[in-house]
Amino acid sequence: MDIYVARQPIFDINEKTIAYELLYRSSTANNYQHTNGDQATTDVIVNSFLNIGIKELSNGKPCFINFTEKLLKLGVPSYFNPLSIVVEILETVELNEDTLQICKELKAHGYTIALDDFFVSQWNDLTVQLLDYIDIIKIDFRSTTRADRQEMIRFIKDREIRILAEKVETIEEYIEAKEDGFVYFQGFYFSKPVILNSYDIPSYYHSYFQILKEIESPEPDLEKIKDVIERDISLSYKLLRLINNPVFRPRNEVSSIKQAIILLGLNEIKKWIYVLAIRGADRGTDGASKEREIIELSLKRGKLGELIGRKVGREVLASKYFLLGMFSLIDSLLHLPMEDLLEDLPLSNELKDALSGEKNDEYIVLQFLKDVEQAFHENHEISFNPTTMPQEELFRLYGEASDWAAKILSEVNP
Repeated sequence: MDIYVARQPIFDINEKTIAYELLYRSSTANNYQHTNGDQATTDVIVNSFLNIGIKELSNGKPCFINFTEKLLKLGVPSYFNPLSIVVEILETVELNEDTLQICKELKAHGYTIALDDFFVSQWNDLTVQLLDYIDIIKIDFRSTTRADRQEMIRFIKDREIRILAEKVETIEEYIEAKEDGFVYFQGFYFSKPVILNSYDIPSYYHSYFQILKEIESPEPDLEKIKDVIERDISLSYKLLRLINNPVFRPRNEVSSIKQAIILLGLNEIKKWIYVLAIRGADRGTDGASKEREIIELSLKRGKLGELIGRKVGREVLASKYFLLGMFSLIDSLLHLPMEDLLEDLPLSNELKDALSGEKNDEYIVLQFLKDVEQAFHENHEISFNPTTMPQEELFRLYGEASDWAAKILSEVNP
């Protein structure tokens, strides 16, 4: 399915781009379509960091992201490297002791904090205390007079707070902003938001709650968590993207979903499942979609690889062949070249080479999985069999894999 994020550059006094603001979009229409604030922010986060890729969006510069009160209380900003984002607190966030403590903790951990659309007339003793933790204040040129803006600048002139002129649309407004002491600038005069488009794999909402339930149990079962993630190709893909994202951690190679879970840790997985669950609320999946057919085939192929790997006697091969089969159609799901997708996945070199068409042992296994599929459906002999298993046994395993995939999809989308 299509996903969108808009970005708008932010400039300094020398008209150099110093950051981007990431903005919610639900289509190619370049305007904000009113939606739930929590869902809008989590959409921006997931689409930017796990789908499109923050490298493509930010060019190495920090990104302003709007955070709602709920997401601040969940600690979502702390999921990111402090150098990669600016925590933007909207005017809709209630300023209270909780907000003050959140900002204090974020500041202590090196985060840059921006306040959006705040005015002197709104402030009290508590909000004045908040200034100790604020780095940037954004002032909207469309909803303020010059007198309003000058009053704000006088109010904070003895503090090390930078002022950002937002929604600057003319050369006259830009000149006026510079004269009044603004140091950052954003608006249509410089650039309209640019929409970036990519694709996401449909995910299954109930998977999130199965995982959260297991993580919250007194003794979480890694095998159960692994099984739930393996049944959801969208979740598996995002998990691997997360591991391979330098914004969060150094790159690591993995050859199984279980290894990925161990590398991330249950607390980290829980945090991101919360984000995905908020984003996925009130969204369904299209049971008749083309994506469902590709997902089902991916699940079959992955499960067949796992069953064959286990039959030849090595659990490590079962895990590796599962990933090999499940990600063999990821390019069809995301409408991108396989080589480009593999750059952002922490798979072993052997798996990457096989998926990109280079002939190695894993490539031979992948072709074998495809041969079994074709022979099963067309009722002919398997042309190449690198195992000692008879064709009848391989067809039985394929039938088992097909039943497993069908059961999974019927559970999540009956």
